[in-house]
Amino acid sequence: MNLRNLLGFVLAWLLLGGGSCSTNAPQNVLLLVADDAGFEMGAYLNKYCQTPNLDALARNGLLFNNAFSSVSSCSPSRAQLLTGQASHASGMYGLHQGVHNFNVLPEVSSLPNVLRAQSEGRILSGIIGKKHVGAGSNFRFDFEQTEEQHSINQIGRNITKIKEYAREFLARAKSEARPFFLLVGFHDPHRCGHITPQYGEFCERWGSGEEGMGTIPDWKPIYYDWRNLEVPAWLPDTDVVRQELAAQYMTISRLDQGVGLLLHELQAAGLAKETLVIYTSDNGPPFPGGRTNLYEHGIRAPLILSSPQPDARRRETSAAMASLLDIYPSVLDAFQLPPPNGTRVSGQSLLPVLHKEPEPVESDAIFGSQNYHEVTMAYPMRMVRNRRYKLIHNLNYWADFPIDQDFYTSPTFQQILNATIQRQPLPWYRTLRQYYQRPEWELYDIKADTLERINLVDKPKYSATLKQLRQKLFKWQAETADPWRCAPHAVLQDRGVFKQDPVCLTLGHEALQRPQRRLLTQYEEYLVV
Repeated sequence: MNLRNLLGFVLAWLLLGGGSCSTNAPQNVLLLVADDAGFEMGAYLNKYCQTPNLDALARNGLLFNNAFSSVSSCSPSRAQLLTGQASHASGMYGLHQGVHNFNVLPEVSSLPNVLRAQSEGRILSGIIGKKHVGAGSNFRFDFEQTEEQHSINQIGRNITKIKEYAREFLARAKSEARPFFLLVGFHDPHRCGHITPQYGEFCERWGSGEEGMGTIPDWKPIYYDWRNLEVPAWLPDTDVVRQELAAQYMTISRLDQGVGLLLHELQAAGLAKETLVIYTSDNGPPFPGGRTNLYEHGIRAPLILSSPQPDARRRETSAAMASLLDIYPSVLDAFQLPPPNGTRVSGQSLLPVLHKEPEPVESDAIFGSQNYHEVTMAYPMRMVRNRRYKLIHNLNYWADFPIDQDFYTSPTFQQILNATIQRQPLPWYRTLRQYYQRPEWELYDIKADTLERINLVDKPKYSATLKQLRQKLFKWQAETADPWRCAPHAVLQDRGVFKQDPVCLTLGHEALQRPQRRLLTQYEEYLVV
């Protein structure tokens, strides 16, 4: 967090009571996180997917139309929520589990640890469902029921079990008279077709009551007729995609009913009037241009904040530029706790937006930082997006964009792949070559070009915009100690004689040519960090 943001945070904290208990502040926080969900809900004007519980939550709260994840990958995104740091700063560069083995840096702490320390154990922390971050000591909740104790489907998709563990946690919080922070990580609507295809591409039939599928007692499956669905403009307009959307919507409906169960448990425990409820998703849907991309459908996030405070905004939408990096300071703000000394936080609290819409400024910006997804997917990208323009820096642009395992086996990608190999036409606004091969810099006018089709980098008209955004992005990278801030054409030297004055020293790429790629140009900011 820079000095201006830190002073603003401290001032807001003092105005809210400086850590003393205020009757106007929510006593608890319930954070609901979907897995690879986009805007498949009625509140975001999807007229097909049935989400009555999420829609009701939106009516009782504030719905954000300009919310973004700073990273489009599961573990790094969940780490951003819990640490307030971009993936390059926290060390959670990619997926945590299995051979990927990414963990945050040893010195990085997270919300459950911070809340315990800052409140001297007064606040009870809990997590139910998907955790997917590590190491364990950096993310130590007081109450844990996750994939570390259960199979991921049982704890992330079985909404009856989620409900039962939530009831147990809420009962403990109430009996001990402790304010709480509870994170519920749904595993819906994540793909599962590459691991358990018998349950459907999105595990939409798991627990449905169909033969051999088992039953989730609290779930009433909703089946969608794929023939009646519209395909969003950013996806191939094919029946294969429609069938995938029907499966995805079925699991979204399971997620929605799970949200309804949790809100009912909160009400039954008598804690609803003391709890701030936040709903979001870790990243965009697992379709081409979605998850693992810094394009709009990879990073745009649903975000609802529902506050129990009587003067909080309800039945309204906000156009404020929000980042999921803002969740960490928002939770601390809800408990009226300052961040620990020396903590580097990229975001700022969203709670003031619950009471007053900020004046929109064209230069308002959010940032993105993608490094890996799977360990084999080394394609670091950086991004800055204001209200009109987006700039993406592809650091490994001379390599083809990588494809992750579960997306590769998906019917949608297989259709794109086979059509390309067989040289058949496909109704999609990109080609596979365009998807794989990306230039170093991508600049888009989001207002005029919502599908990000026209790269403006080489247009003289936009040279001033390009320079301004480059400088803004580089400044953020320096402020957040991005190890990649000199890449790809220079090497960062910040030790020894360079410790006090770090520099980016050129690799001489401007003098080289690579086959089938345009001449590399020196990044004009590669002088001094």
